[in-house]
Amino acid sequence: MAADFFVHEKALCETGHVGPRTRIWAFAHILPGARIGADCNICDGVFIENDVQVGDRVTIKCGVQLWDGVRLGDDAFVGPNATFTNDRFPRSRQYLDKALQTIVEPGASIGANATILPGLRVGRAAMVGAGAVVTHDVPHHAIVAGNPARIVGYTFSSEVRAGSALEFRPEDIEGQGGPHDLGVGKAQVWPLPHFKDLRGAIVPLEFHKDLPFEPKRHFFVFGVPDNKVRGEHAHKECHQFLVALHGSLNLVMTDGEHSTEIRLNRPDIGVYMPPMIWGIQYNFSVDTVLGVYASHPYDSAEYIREFDEFRRLTRKGA
Repeated sequence: MAADFFVHEKALCETGHVGPRTRIWAFAHILPGARIGADCNICDGVFIENDVQVGDRVTIKCGVQLWDGVRLGDDAFVGPNATFTNDRFPRSRQYLDKALQTIVEPGASIGANATILPGLRVGRAAMVGAGAVVTHDVPHHAIVAGNPARIVGYTFSSEVRAGSALEFRPEDIEGQGGPHDLGVGKAQVWPLPHFKDLRGAIVPLEFHKDLPFEPKRHFFVFGVPDNKVRGEHAHKECHQFLVALHGSLNLVMTDGEHSTEIRLNRPDIGVYMPPMIWGIQYNFSVDTVLGVYASHPYDSAEYIREFDEFRRLTRKGA
């Protein structure tokens, strides 16, 4: 029975574990233990070792080597000459008992000439920019670039980017008649009462009147390195109100269908984030102090910390 996948006459495919309709092009070499899914496109000059798993509908462009321990999820894309590694301290003729696993989750893309250090995870639908050097796990939907790679945006439905984050002034919102809907669930940006004279400025808050709920808890986030990310969770019942008391940061929010990104950089503007909104804070300036008002006391069981779980719950209308 003829194989139901294509191998170019100048390719060497030693494995029988290749899914239907996969195409393997010239000068590719696949070792016997590798497992390749269906509908993949493996381009010229690709080398794949034994302990490698490639999902369905994966594209691997020219000049890529997949060493033992690499796992590519369904619909992943690997750009030309991207480099994977599996040994943190390689030495000639010294071999690991077991290679470190590097996992590229479904739908993620690795740009041309990017380097992925061993033992890392590139999250679902993430995007690694061309030439990036990835030294830490990449969160779901994050866009990373540079050396070392840093988050510069997110690949949610609206393709939000740090450089195009929305910015608001109190007078802009007040001119629209009050809090401004952000198009992500019931999230809103609010102007806060503020007064300014020669002595400086003040923002007085009466919780029952000036916020969308009366807080039960208030905490501050500060000292966050500019390459770190906070948040990455949603709440089942807790409402939150976020204010940049000092400095600046980017706030990404998604309800699973729509998303937005806001630059918080003044204490007379706040963002209301209701329950079942996934929130991420990143791109902190070194002097940032983020104030968060919460409607509920702390309860670890009330958090949703896995994005896949959040998507399942929002799809069910929970």
